[in-house]
Amino acid sequence: MTGEQRASEPPGAGGATQAGGLPPHAPVLTAARAGARIAALLAALLGALSLTGWIVDVDVLKSPLPGVEVSMKPNTAVAILTLGLSLFLVVGRPVGGRTLAAARVAALPALLVGALTGLEYLTGTGFGLDELLFDDDTAGVGTGTPGRMSPNTAAALTLGGAASLSASAPRAPAWTSQIPGLAVLALGMLRLYGAAYAVTELERFGPYTGMALHTAVALVLLGTAAFLARPDEDLAGLLMNAGTTGALGRRLFATVLVVPPLLGWGVLAGEDADLFGPRLGTAFLVAGHVAVFTAVVLAASAVGRRIEEAHARAEWQVRQNELLQAFMDHTPAVVFIKDLEGRFLAVNTTFEANTGLSRDQVIGLRDEDVLPPSLARQARAADLAMLARGTPVQREELLKLPEGERDVLSSLFPLNDANGEPYAVCGVITDITERVAAQREVQRARRRFLSLLESAPDATLITDGDGTIVMANAQVERLFDLAPGDLVGHDVVRLVPHARRRRHSALLSAYLRLRDPRPTVVDRDLYGRHPDGSEFPVEVSVSRLQAEQETLVVLTVRDITERRQAEAARAERYEQHRHIAYTLQHSLMGEPPRLPHLPSAHRYLASVQDPGVGGDWFDVIPLGERRTGVIVGDVMGRGLEAAAVMGQLRAASHALARTGATPSRLMTALDAFVNDLADQLVTCVYLVMDQDADQVTLCSAGHLPVIALPPDGAARRLRTPIGVPLGVNDLGGGVPFEEATHPLPPGTTLVLYTDGLVERPGTDIEVQIDVLTQTLDLALKGAPADPELLDRAADRLITTLLPDPAAHDDDVTLLMIRVPGPEGEDACG
Repeated sequence: MTGEQRASEPPGAGGATQAGGLPPHAPVLTAARAGARIAALLAALLGALSLTGWIVDVDVLKSPLPGVEVSMKPNTAVAILTLGLSLFLVVGRPVGGRTLAAARVAALPALLVGALTGLEYLTGTGFGLDELLFDDDTAGVGTGTPGRMSPNTAAALTLGGAASLSASAPRAPAWTSQIPGLAVLALGMLRLYGAAYAVTELERFGPYTGMALHTAVALVLLGTAAFLARPDEDLAGLLMNAGTTGALGRRLFATVLVVPPLLGWGVLAGEDADLFGPRLGTAFLVAGHVAVFTAVVLAASAVGRRIEEAHARAEWQVRQNELLQAFMDHTPAVVFIKDLEGRFLAVNTTFEANTGLSRDQVIGLRDEDVLPPSLARQARAADLAMLARGTPVQREELLKLPEGERDVLSSLFPLNDANGEPYAVCGVITDITERVAAQREVQRARRRFLSLLESAPDATLITDGDGTIVMANAQVERLFDLAPGDLVGHDVVRLVPHARRRRHSALLSAYLRLRDPRPTVVDRDLYGRHPDGSEFPVEVSVSRLQAEQETLVVLTVRDITERRQAEAARAERYEQHRHIAYTLQHSLMGEPPRLPHLPSAHRYLASVQDPGVGGDWFDVIPLGERRTGVIVGDVMGRGLEAAAVMGQLRAASHALARTGATPSRLMTALDAFVNDLADQLVTCVYLVMDQDADQVTLCSAGHLPVIALPPDGAARRLRTPIGVPLGVNDLGGGVPFEEATHPLPPGTTLVLYTDGLVERPGTDIEVQIDVLTQTLDLALKGAPADPELLDRAADRLITTLLPDPAAHDDDVTLLMIRVPGPEGEDACG
């Protein structure tokens, strides 16, 4: 039976094992071996008694039954004695090499004496063996040679010696000793049957010496011992197995040995008493045999039927066991089944992998034979505690294994028989080390999160996707005068003033609808509410947290009442400073004169940074005789220092221009002036318009090009050498300023500006100048000379190039001048 079958059967079933590794039919085998040893010892005792009789010349020992003339011969006594001792040595227990050698030596006298005596009978000669030990004074009794054993005794001793030698050879098949043993038994039984039925033909064969009666008893004992020398193999194994067939075979064998002799004895007794004749006696004998064997056949049939049913159940059970074992082997947990004594009946492959032992090595062993001592004691105590309770037990425990500590989930439950009594313990042990470690890490992370939440300086609320508060820290009570536990389960808008709840809810819903919402801080028009109804401004940081299948929102709320008050005060002070600085700048810049013969439009936008002042300036300077000077400059930097430098440069340039200095000489003079100032850099363009000569002369110190829109063409840049900014020559450059003269047809519009108009982060300034040129074309090309149109064109340029002037971070200066046309055109204008 396979290990899988053994694993699933209750104690006492055909496949279970017992202590010491013996098979379940160990009692039968033990009894058979014990009987064989006793039989061998008794046979040796009979031989020893007879030999003693010959030694001391006591007839009662030679032939113990009175009136029996045939005695056991000396050679026969020696052979039976040694053969009995030989079988006694090889039957019943494993033997070593010396014992086997002694058993074989003891078997040789019987084999040699029997074989040589048989040769004497066959050849009719004597070998000197018959009276080798003693003189036989019974030679006149019966017929035969003095001292020679009967031929059937010689045959029996030869077979018995061969049987003992085969039994002492472990590699020899068991039947090689069992069949000779049965023959020896049969020869002894024939002599006993002859004595029982008074049939002298079974006592002796022809004129030869007969077999002594106690010799027949010794042969029966020796044949039994030889047959049962290896009771678990071959023919003896058929009778000695623990199954139904073994029990049936033993009963049939006993019936064969007992019933026929009794029937024969009864028939002969009736005939001897003249109760019936030989024919009727034969009929009675046949009828008795028929009746007996009919009963035996019916009993065997009933047993066979039970065997078939048991076989069918066993096949079904084997299939169930195979399915159970397959299920166990495919289970990742450790699975085992133990009997009530703690011996393993079944284990799965995971058990094998964890212990390093195969299933065949484990079955039948106890916990202490497989597991470390401490773990074995722990396992046995758990089994006994579960059996005492009588109910399944499941618990988590920490096992200390040689390779380290492991967390396991152990489940123990009893396996009960049909009567509800437990016959085995089943255990399932699952390694949950990683799961427990993950749970511990989650718990540690939760504790860290709670600690972080509580240590946050601001009130922190965690809501679900519907805005219901699920967690709040202690700072919430300080801010809203409400305990955190009172807020859990309520809508977060409870903390918002009634009039503002709809807006707050809409903001939260809009945030959650974002595909990938990022953490956001909102502090505009958000308010919290105290239980008494008072409001206070708050700043809320919003972020989304994805926890498993749930979306959580983390709201960090901060009271910004003091910040709003500080911002209001700071804004008020800023506006005051801005107004002072703006007034100062305008006083420094002044208002350029409006010349009746030279229409113009200008725009100045202060920076939204700092106090709103910078270094941009422009000026229109009448030079007389229809000559006009125009200057636009930009002091690098912002603030009051840039504005102060701008004021000085405006005054200096105005004074220089009034002296009639050419553009290049004016730039040279301004450059010297700027060089006297510490760490200043200025860009500037100065041009002189001569309306009588219809030309313009200009000079640029690192400034942006002047745009001209002639009356009969497209807007374009006035080409002129671009010099270095003012303040650079002091660094050792010594670069002269050059000027250029261009025609200035009547009706031409000139546009001067600073970099704040065309310079943008991430854009090319040349592209922006092209946009300015194109916009000027669209606004004024072909338009009549109307000062209002020039003013609207200035607005259009500002709007196009500065989409959001309120967010601009640089000063912007724009100056547009139109040269009047012919007198008649001007009059119409």
